[in-house]
Amino acid sequence: MDALLAADDARRAAVARADALRAEQKTLGRQVSKASAEDRPALLARAKSLAEQVKTAQDEQAARDVALRAAQLALPNIVIEDVPAGGEENFATLALVGAPPVVAEPRDHVEIGAALRAIDMERGAKVSGARFYFLTGLGAQLELALVNMAMDQAIAAGFTPVIAPALVKPEAMEGTGFLGEHAAEVYRLAEEEMYLVGTSEVALAGYHADEILTDLPLRYAGFSSCFRREAGSYGKDTKGIIRVHWFDKVEMFCYVPAEDAEDEHQRLLAWEREFLDKLEFAYRVIDVAAGDLGSSAARKFDCEAWFPSQGAYRELTSTSNCTTFQARRLNIRRRVAASTRDGVPVPGGIEPVATLNGTLCAIARTIACLLDHHQQPDGSVYVPVALRPYLGGRESLIPPC
Repeated sequence: MDALLAADDARRAAVARADALRAEQKTLGRQVSKASAEDRPALLARAKSLAEQVKTAQDEQAARDVALRAAQLALPNIVIEDVPAGGEENFATLALVGAPPVVAEPRDHVEIGAALRAIDMERGAKVSGARFYFLTGLGAQLELALVNMAMDQAIAAGFTPVIAPALVKPEAMEGTGFLGEHAAEVYRLAEEEMYLVGTSEVALAGYHADEILTDLPLRYAGFSSCFRREAGSYGKDTKGIIRVHWFDKVEMFCYVPAEDAEDEHQRLLAWEREFLDKLEFAYRVIDVAAGDLGSSAARKFDCEAWFPSQGAYRELTSTSNCTTFQARRLNIRRRVAASTRDGVPVPGGIEPVATLNGTLCAIARTIACLLDHHQQPDGSVYVPVALRPYLGGRESLIPPC
């Protein structure tokens, strides 16, 4: 905040200086037009000098404008009042669902995936480097099955399905808040000045940039490939396909009136939980602490499923209420009529909408959890009932002979 105030003061001073010089230049111009032949050379010399000063002042004002904009964009969203205080470990547990399966000598998803010939980490690294992979055979079928199941649920809930671009302009990335503290996570294509998205939230937020929306709420279910550098995460879930540089995802994104945002956030969480229930996972729901929210979220709920091989819950889905933070930056608004809220008159006009996002299915992590969570003593993997129609009716995944 101190940096923002200092940038604002500097801009105000630069504007005042440029305005004063332009006013002086205008006055001098009138004097030149009326000056005698004797006085004109001196006035013209002064006009030339003043023109140079005006240009310098305008350049300074432009630089101060840029600095102020950068300081404004660096400000995070305002956290909702009852969000838990603290950092990553200070979350509040809101719900525990299901009993974590008891597995004697559990294998991790990498070992299970290799036995099923579903995940090939070695060739992924050979072709693309660390934290890349191939999904083959049953692995590829699992991805397609999960995408279709997620999309069917989203469509039934009233979402419009979208295949979203994975490359976006800087304005979309900046507007959603991913070029501040998250910049180290983002892949940038310098020659084209484009960015690879880490979530289709970015493209779906930019979809209605500079528009005035009607018929809210608008709900989209976006599928895209996602890319994250995972800078600074060395040693943290680096084995297998839980934390990788590339993965596919089905993301829910909603535009709603600002006053409806908290209710919509609960709906998004309910849709995420519905999907995890269909996959028959044991999981917990947490209210993420303020210090772990990132820049755009005013509140975030995570659903973390149980991994027997790790003896721990790991994040599978996340939903964030970004209130009007992204919409203000992307100039997304709606028209409102004059009304009364809580007994207080509210004038009509144009106001920013609220945006919210929620992961319905991060495919790689979900496959990792499914293999780990539903592993059987005989080496097979149980297929949840709701997923079976998308896998040709299979009740289990069996390693080939």
